Amino acid sequence: MLNELKQREAEGHPIDVGIVGLGSMGLAIAYQISITPGMRLSFVADRDITRAQEAAALYGKFVVATTDCIAALEDDKIHCDVLVEATNSIVDAYDYCMAAIARKAHCVLMNAEVDLVLGFLLRVAAKEKGVIVTSDAGDQHGVLSRLIEEIEMWGFGIVQAGNMKGFLDRYRTLNGSIEIAKSMKLSPIQCLAYTDGSKLNIEMSIISNQYGLAPEVPGMRGPRAEKVQDVFDVFDFASGIHGSVDYILGAKQHGGGVYVVAFCENELQHWYLDYYKVANRHPYYLFFRPYHLCHFETPRAIALAALYGKSVCTMKKGRIADCYAYAKRTLKAGELIRHGIGSDEIYGMINSSLIADRNGCIPQALLESEDSTERPRIKGEIDIDTPLTWEMIDLPRTRLVDLWNQQERMLKNSSALTAY
Repeated sequence: MLNELKQREAEGHPIDVGIVGLGSMGLAIAYQISITPGMRLSFVADRDITRAQEAAALYGKFVVATTDCIAALEDDKIHCDVLVEATNSIVDAYDYCMAAIARKAHCVLMNAEVDLVLGFLLRVAAKEKGVIVTSDAGDQHGVLSRLIEEIEMWGFGIVQAGNMKGFLDRYRTLNGSIEIAKSMKLSPIQCLAYTDGSKLNIEMSIISNQYGLAPEVPGMRGPRAEKVQDVFDVFDFASGIHGSVDYILGAKQHGGGVYVVAFCENELQHWYLDYYKVANRHPYYLFFRPYHLCHFETPRAIALAALYGKSVCTMKKGRIADCYAYAKRTLKAGELIRHGIGSDEIYGMINSSLIADRNGCIPQALLESEDSTERPRIKGEIDIDTPLTWEMIDLPRTRLVDLWNQQERMLKNSSALTAY
């Protein structure tokens, strides 16, 4: 990959990249592209023109800075081979991606929300135009996907795909997130979605849908662990329950890493893996990466799409799991849900879609109201930690819900997923 990028650089034929969403990650991606051979930033877009101008300054060369991503994508004079979607929106992100797809540009999603919620629609549209919509390579689910595929190539079975989370407080509020958000250069809403576990559950839902791995319980088990090797003590892999997603809480020495527990009965392989000092309780083996580097790794996803037409993650197994809404506190009749993801009212937990949909549970993201001035309203009192159902909520008619329903109808067509 690197040699091909260097060759493109030498030939003056770089991959043209556009970025929309210039928060902490978007700004960093703009800089990273400036030092990646064979890539060129063609435009940067954000609703706040000062953010776009800051990204242009970080890039350090000529680039179009704009508040209108769709206009940039519709402008034939602005070249774009790949769009990096790095906003926190869902409906707007969908529109940006569809505009990129219409001009036959690939899409890299550093936006797990639009990926999970409307990713199937986007990928079918992309297939029709011969382009790729992919998860980012630097998010934890992107790093985990790369690790899983390498392990499967060795001939091992996947027992558990896991995330390492340093801190979790399901009941954290927006007010309680302001100071830490400032220190992390995030909005309080973003920070809250990380802290209350919603983001973790969204990302692990994508992994479920990529590999057919389901959570054993709603929200996963998430036991505490001092170090990642403790997975052999805090999970019972010999119970016969194989093929799950989960996480460990703590293990701060490893940072924001990921791990995979794999199965291999072969005694020859066992001898070699012992020799290579791979942590194991035969026939279970632990492989992990103690970090994910976000924007540093985004160019990998860009290059995979533009050079090879390959993706990092596409949710190819279908809607195996989703992230559903739970009451963060006792909710009173008439109360409004101000935010769906990063909320004072609800948090999100992964569950098997087959089970949760049968019980009428509502996906967390559908309680977002970014495209509407109305807000979902609670019909009657709901106890803390109760899963929210469609019947419990007066849900305004939003474009997000309409798009999600369109996708649900598409997924009922058995041939839909084979389209990509």
